[in-house]
Amino acid sequence: RPAPAGPYRLALGIRDRLLAFEVTTEAGEPAGAFLLSLTPFRQIFKDYFQICEAYFDAVRRLPPAQIEAIDMGRRGLHDEGSRILLERLDGKVETDMATARRLFTLLCALQIRG
Repeated sequence: RPAPAGPYRLALGIRDRLLAFEVTTEAGEPAGAFLLSLTPFRQIFKDYFQICEAYFDAVRRLPPAQIEAIDMGRRGLHDEGSRILLERLDGKVETDMATARRLFTLLCALQIRG
């Protein structure tokens, strides 16, 4: 069935160790819901959190050039996580890389909370 017209609201959460997406219209009408396995993200989360930790340590004690190098690596991992997310969302929702980057940031926040 065709999706109702947007804009949409998205509720993200972890349910039974799966990533839960619940999409509604601004009026609150259901537009779709699905679950994604977090398994494909495990290594990228681990690597991303390690490099973020290195970045925060570097900010306190390293020169700007080294901080920039670590930040470039962090951005690269963020992009990789976003690409994995785009692949996993294919056939479920249409989105672009900029939105996938924002969603990956939210996924990381959910991992920290969980």
